[in-house]
Amino acid sequence: MLEVTRRESAAERLWKAERDRVPIEPLTDAYPGIGVVDAYEIQLINIRRRLAAGDRVYGHKVGLSSPVMQQMMGVDEPDYGHLLDTMVLSQNTPIQADRYCHPRIEVEIGYVLGSSLPGEGCTEEDVLAATEYVVPSIELIDSRIGDWRIRLADTIADNASSAGVILGDARMSPADLKAAGMDVADIEAVLYAGDTEITRGNTNAVLGNPTTAVAWLARKVASFGVKLEAGHVILPGSCTKAVDARPGDIFRAEFSGLGSVTARFE
Repeated sequence: MLEVTRRESAAERLWKAERDRVPIEPLTDAYPGIGVVDAYEIQLINIRRRLAAGDRVYGHKVGLSSPVMQQMMGVDEPDYGHLLDTMVLSQNTPIQADRYCHPRIEVEIGYVLGSSLPGEGCTEEDVLAATEYVVPSIELIDSRIGDWRIRLADTIADNASSAGVILGDARMSPADLKAAGMDVADIEAVLYAGDTEITRGNTNAVLGNPTTAVAWLARKVASFGVKLEAGHVILPGSCTKAVDARPGDIFRAEFSGLGSVTARFE
């Protein structure tokens, strides 16, 4: 456990790394003994700083939601970060790759809440009842830790390595999906660079069901006094591997029966 002054020091390092686009050494090297609680508190220091500057909470993202990533990090549950309105990107506007340290993209569906979720005891049924619609999405991730040399506390403190979100145009409610014979836990996704397929996956890679990840998030953030509210966008985790993004790249993620979303970099 770190003292408050050391948490503040770590948060300041991450803040400057993001501002100056100069990655830093892992916090797990610089601050021996840093734990998960420290990391979430460090994340919150910088989120509060951005909210004080006028940013607004747009939603949340879940990370480490696949068994492979959990095994890699040596954990048995996901982590989470915040999505702010200043992190929302457009399909129609090229993304400036040099705004980030080492940008990558991940493919996932997004849940847009029509009503707030309960915290403790939130279930998959609660999530589906509260979801106004699901949408194709690409999450832009970035690490302010040099060369992505991250351990669990590093990524949590660094806002779960989140940097942006792009939403596609398609909108389908859980009822729409059911009527179309679709299951949110079984949607195929294929990522293309230009016309070339580079990776594919299925939403069942996210804890077996991405709705499970959203319910977990609602319960988890409740312990920090946070609520997932109507209008929030929730990213439950990637159903494909992460892919590096460079100037000139044009990515398109196709979701079976749900539509597509595009990310362009320059």
